[in-house]
Amino acid sequence: MEFEFIDSSHLTGAFYDETSATLYLQFKGGTIYEYYDVPDYVYHELMAADSKGTYANENIYKNYKQQKIG
Repeated sequence: MEFEFIDSSHLTGAFYDETSATLYLQFKGGTIYEYYDVPDYVYHELMAADSKGTYANENIYKNYKQQKIG
């Protein structure tokens, strides 16, 4: 899995698996969470957002089931 770099105060990378609709977010410090059943438009909106951390906070963290994987 190759993360796309994110320039953010909390996030360092994102990877989206279209087959499983799973979004992987890597945080500063190396922690990785996977978010399940995320529509692809959410990933594209995240990557296009001026503030990726704000977008993730408002649209991802509380809206999708998640699991810490690393």
